[in-house]
Amino acid sequence: MSIGITGATGQLGHLVVEKLKEQVPATEIVALVRTPDKADDLGVEVRKADYTAPNTLVTALPGIETLLLISSNDMAGNRAEHHINVIEAAKAAGVKRIVYTSVLYADTSALSLAEAHRRTEAALKNSGIPHTILRNGWYHENALASLPGALASGAFIGAAGDARFSGATRLDFAEAAIAVLVGSNHENKTYELAGDSAWTMADLAAEVSRQTGKQTTYNDLGEAGYAAALVQFGLPEALAADLASYDVAAASGALFNDTRQLSALIGRPTTALSEAVAAEIRKSEAVQ
Repeated sequence: MSIGITGATGQLGHLVVEKLKEQVPATEIVALVRTPDKADDLGVEVRKADYTAPNTLVTALPGIETLLLISSNDMAGNRAEHHINVIEAAKAAGVKRIVYTSVLYADTSALSLAEAHRRTEAALKNSGIPHTILRNGWYHENALASLPGALASGAFIGAAGDARFSGATRLDFAEAAIAVLVGSNHENKTYELAGDSAWTMADLAAEVSRQTGKQTTYNDLGEAGYAAALVQFGLPEALAADLASYDVAAASGALFNDTRQLSALIGRPTTALSEAVAAEIRKSEAVQ
């Protein structure tokens, strides 16, 4: 068996490779990356595979039996094309199965990024390749990325209102991908993956206050106000607008799910928000 992991130097891909080595021999894993020099620490075979350069995919995929297609991080609107390049190369190379990381409720989601996932899911279904779709929900780490700023200012900001985020850690989602890669009876199934417990931004602020002893609140700025604040922090206007729109979509339920399919796949409860906050606080203290 040969398992290929695209985007293997990314945050999710790196975790998948490291944890997968605990279950299958490293010789059966192939890291498919845009910049091979950045993959020296993975301890597995590395092949150049650039989503934007189909010729690299054609040479990288032969011999791969199962492929984990981790979604592109392109923010310029080309994500679906990148994924379709991989799917077409996989078909030509004889890949026997594709596992794809999509987004929660991709078929109906109001999230702007869902359209690329809808197109990719359709391409997978039309490819004739047995596949599994992992519709990943919200990472705790997405919200916790702003923890240093929140501690400095005393507040998280956003436009999510009372939206409920069924969050889990990146490691939880990585373990789900691995469970499907090495498991059986997952062909042509779609999983809605989310954390066991949901939290609001106010809940996050309260948990940070509890653990740090520093009073932290959540200030809802509305979509336009949040986007403007992100621009002030140095983000490009288009990215700021996208991030603010994600909060608004979350307020309509786009990132809430209580089916517990994620914990069922990984065989344990998903990581609680309190644990993720504690880990992020330790990380912040380590770099100070």
